[in-house]
Amino acid sequence: MDRIIPSNRAILDTALIVFASFILAVAYNLFLLPHKVLSGGVSGVAMVIGLITPVNTGTVILLLNLPLFLFGFYTLGRLFIIRSALSVAVTALAMNLIPVHPLATDPILSSVFGGAIAGLATGLVFTASGSTGGLDIIGMFIARRRDFPMGMLMSAVNALIIFIAGFLFTWDQALYTMLSIYVAGRVVDAIFTRHIKLTLLIVTNRGDEVREALLKQIVRGITVLEGVGAYSKEKKTVLMTVATRYELPLIKSLIRQADPHAFVNIMQTVEVVGAFTRLP
Repeated sequence: MDRIIPSNRAILDTALIVFASFILAVAYNLFLLPHKVLSGGVSGVAMVIGLITPVNTGTVILLLNLPLFLFGFYTLGRLFIIRSALSVAVTALAMNLIPVHPLATDPILSSVFGGAIAGLATGLVFTASGSTGGLDIIGMFIARRRDFPMGMLMSAVNALIIFIAGFLFTWDQALYTMLSIYVAGRVVDAIFTRHIKLTLLIVTNRGDEVREALLKQIVRGITVLEGVGAYSKEKKTVLMTVATRYELPLIKSLIRQADPHAFVNIMQTVEVVGAFTRLP
């Protein structure tokens, strides 16, 4: 279980999640929903339900994520799930308070800017070691069990949402939805990371604490190296591991808890040959 340690970083992350989640609600209620343009993932499914029923979309988003949070609380990191739940709760509350009213009359502009703002908000939540719920929780759980191509699953879900938009509304709305999802994905990639697999080099003075924290929560192999600071000449521990983008928020959170002063270099990984997970 994660240890929740109050710190300046934790306060900053919490504030960032609250701010970004409010911005996400703005993107939904002022840009996308007024034009019946959907987002991707679970939020897109919630938008469909919200548009065809009198229930507010924010409330639907919260209800759809509740079972995922309960599932993730017992299978994933507690701190990660708490931050993700905070993001969804703030988004749901803001969507109930902000009226659904178009800020722009042009659906193409609304799709582009709505997708960009939604992608910006989602990327900021990721950088604060949280998530916007939905497929991120599922992706993180699957990534901890096996090397599953989550990109294919997300693409399939988004394709289904686009088809539903065309079937229920118009095919213009379906194309606007496709545009919005694409723009949001590109912005998230620019802020967070677009590569599915990442190599982490962790330089720390608390090698044992960081190693134990990571091994309790992730199933990736970790190589421990000995290093020496060129300037300080102090002995340091260097841990190398490969993880997926879905695990990155949790891993960053665990490292910060074990050693707030650790130096972490995150690099793009093109391919992994050999065992990607450690043996149980």
